[in-house]
Amino acid sequence: MAITPEILTEFKERMRLSDDEDNNLTRILSASEKALIRACGSHHINADETFKELVFERSRYVYNDALEYFNENFSSEINSLSITKAMEEIEGEADATV
Repeated sequence: MAITPEILTEFKERMRLSDDEDNNLTRILSASEKALIRACGSHHINADETFKELVFERSRYVYNDALEYFNENFSSEINSLSITKAMEEIEGEADATV
């Protein structure tokens, strides 16, 4: 997965940030995307609004130097995405054996 310029622009607008932080914000968004893929399974940021929202929220916490609170505050959303992904994989395996 890659953070596209459109994703960066959307995040900057949401956070009311200027263009001079693009490299830093791209790194933060990318790290958040990778961390959430590890936690929740593979999701595509452009296809899954819930996943995108979590990437943005985690990035906001990182930007504001409060990452230690993210997992606690968003545990239900993280767990929900993880369960959804696990169920999709189980259903995919069941379909493949039919």
